[in-house]
Amino acid sequence: MDIGEKSPLVGIIVSVYYLGCAARAVLFSRLADQYGRKKSIFLCLATACLENLVMFISGLGYKRRAIGVMVAGRVVMGLGVGGVDAVIPTSVPLFYSQELQFNIFGLVMAFGINLGVTEALGEWSQWEWRIPIIVMQIYPVLLMAFVERLPESPRWLVYHRKENHAQAALNDIYGNEGDKRFDELMDVHEKEKGTYVGYLDMLTPTHPQLHPTIITIMGQINQALTGYGAVFVYGPQIFELLSFPVRTSEYLTLGNYSSDFMLMTIAWPLIDALGRRKLLIQVSVLLLAMFSGLTTNASTLHIHILALGILGTLVLFLATGHRHLNHNLGDREFRHHTAPSIIFNNLSYFIFVIFAATNWVAGLWTWIYLPESGGRSFEENQEFFREAKEAGTWRVRKVNGGEFAVMKYPDPETGGDAVVDVERVPLSRRVEDQLPSV
Repeated sequence: MDIGEKSPLVGIIVSVYYLGCAARAVLFSRLADQYGRKKSIFLCLATACLENLVMFISGLGYKRRAIGVMVAGRVVMGLGVGGVDAVIPTSVPLFYSQELQFNIFGLVMAFGINLGVTEALGEWSQWEWRIPIIVMQIYPVLLMAFVERLPESPRWLVYHRKENHAQAALNDIYGNEGDKRFDELMDVHEKEKGTYVGYLDMLTPTHPQLHPTIITIMGQINQALTGYGAVFVYGPQIFELLSFPVRTSEYLTLGNYSSDFMLMTIAWPLIDALGRRKLLIQVSVLLLAMFSGLTTNASTLHIHILALGILGTLVLFLATGHRHLNHNLGDREFRHHTAPSIIFNNLSYFIFVIFAATNWVAGLWTWIYLPESGGRSFEENQEFFREAKEAGTWRVRKVNGGEFAVMKYPDPETGGDAVVDVERVPLSRRVEDQLPSV
């Protein structure tokens, strides 16, 4: 497309996708509330199909407008994917973990196909990037064909007075526990009946919804502050900063995606065994130290360049895997990916100084303000915000004696009938409890 290697246009083309994600997450949340999760997911997938076609044809036969068509395709892609990310977690939380893991699997496949085509056709062939785009079209098409088989959100069905359908959906999802879950859902619905929270309420300082809204938004921002987004989008460029050749950097990026896919299988048991809050703090501090050390060694050249590259690779692999310790929706900031493109061209190794500083911010916020949600139901987590309002503070350790700074866990001595501080249960037992039975 005749874009200069260091042109800011590269960052803009990348980042407009995330602008679309943010816009569609808001729009599709309302659409999902009105028409249901399944219809919304289908529409999001159809949008993603359109995006693939638009990007595929950009520059075909008329090169002058290629950039404009590509930008339009990226925005439409963001609209589709942002909608899926917003709707699936509100449909059934179980699907969210599967959606995220197969999201990464798709990245592994796409990058692998891209590398294979590049080896076969050469780096400067336009089909080197067009073929992976059109090949991946098969996934949204297949998903659209199977959406009808998914159960509708039980909460949505109850909200729209379709109790029988809600009970059937819960039985389909939870089996023998479906009836119990249905009774709990009906109790919650009765308590919430007549209440309404709009987008303006979420941003009103005096409204109770402001606190959970800020916690959710900061979870997204902190996820981006770890630097994983830059690693995901600009992986080859970052590995080149670590003195690896271009092709080696591309294979290391593929390895990074692959390790992320495998780490996610471990992440879910660890999240429920250790708790979100503790893992987020520990990993942020670890990444802070490693990024700082990487930058220091890069600037003083006290270690061999190969050792520096290996250290940097380990840091980047860990930073990417860290994203799955954030159990949240998944919309990103628009400027986050424009900035790395400019930073790579001007700051070189000092980009790791930025990563170190932002990890410090993310870890500090988590320590002070993020409540531990592990081992608690949705309703129990809502209690934190009510008690924080009564206490007049958002600091976790000053709310209810610091109760929400620790994770609760089923007490093995009572057969799980009571809960205790997670530290009283051996780690081996906690991990074993989260692993699927064979």
